[in-house]
Amino acid sequence: MSIKQIQNLIATAVKAHLEGDSHKIHLYKKPYTKRINTLRMSHGYQPPKFQQFDVEHNPKQRIAHFIETCNNADIEGDQLMKQFVQTLKGIAFNWYIDLELESIGS
Repeated sequence: MSIKQIQNLIATAVKAHLEGDSHKIHLYKKPYTKRINTLRMSHGYQPPKFQQFDVEHNPKQRIAHFIETCNNADIEGDQLMKQFVQTLKGIAFNWYIDLELESIGS
């Protein structure tokens, strides 16, 4: 997923939240594919401390910080998706949990 796509998805979620459309009740299901879901981190992996992102911050800066933090911890490719959720809070986290099942494949 590109930075621009993530920014657009977050902007759409914020708009929906402000318009009252984001209060759907459903069970949480991870939005990434089964292939990504089955990836495992290496034995002894210790996740880095991520800065949490909400809509009040610059998404481009936050995503760049996330990617750099992951690169420094040897996290790359599809493993980035499994770590991304740890950086979200507030409306940004609501956007993430409202994504369709298996809507993220890379």
